[in-house]
Amino acid sequence: MLFCWIESTKPTLIKCEIMRRFLTVMTLLVIALAGPAGFQPAVRAAAPTPVIVELFTSEGCSSCPPADALLQSFVDTQPISGAQVIALGHHVDYWDRLGWKDRFSSAAATNRQQRYSQVLNVDSVYTPQMVVDGRDELVGSDARRAQRAIAKAAESPHATIAVAVESATSDHVSLSVSVSDLPKLSRGDRAEVVVAMVEGHLRSQVSAGENRGRVLVHAPVVRQMTTIGEASASRVGGEIAIGPDWRRDQLTIVAFVQERSSRHVLGAAAVPLQGARR
Repeated sequence: MLFCWIESTKPTLIKCEIMRRFLTVMTLLVIALAGPAGFQPAVRAAAPTPVIVELFTSEGCSSCPPADALLQSFVDTQPISGAQVIALGHHVDYWDRLGWKDRFSSAAATNRQQRYSQVLNVDSVYTPQMVVDGRDELVGSDARRAQRAIAKAAESPHATIAVAVESATSDHVSLSVSVSDLPKLSRGDRAEVVVAMVEGHLRSQVSAGENRGRVLVHAPVVRQMTTIGEASASRVGGEIAIGPDWRRDQLTIVAFVQERSSRHVLGAAAVPLQGARR
């Protein structure tokens, strides 16, 4: 508020009016710059860190359906703050001789699990087993341990991965993977760029074995996985197959960087095949 204590004379009144107008203009300017009352500038939230969660499972294992359901719930709800769960379901083949042959099983899945067992000091392979970012392993149906492991993995430095589809035919996709901000590698280790084609919302009617009579609904299943190069290059190109019976609208391309020896995952990205950039 402006006060004039000098006895009213015409010059004094004029000066007071000028000062009043000046203060009014300055006040309005401050309000305009500050914005509406209570307004706070928007702060862009940091993007969640992609975390690879691998599930080693089998249609012949009666303990596996709850683990598949848990991993699917992680994909659907993304419940861990700061993390984006990218699911890779690996169907191992050592259950196939025990009454039911899993149509998604492969020796490659079993070999991958055995490699993890060596690195993570697990006495023997088992199902259901989750491996989080190649760093922690746990029983695949243990929700609390899984959430803790995912949250912990999301706090580690991760590279930025981008996937672009160069061309696509009925039976394969040519793509390129860009890698930036790669974290420091473990001493003496090398990092590889791995690409997987994953199919979601698969189910099977099981007629024998431990799950006889059940309809099993699976978390995203790895249909094909291949190493396309080393992460020492900022951009790596490669191809990945598409099977004739795979539903293209349910396929997702997952690319990640993984240390060869430690098996630590250093960055990942997932893009739906139909939505991938060309």
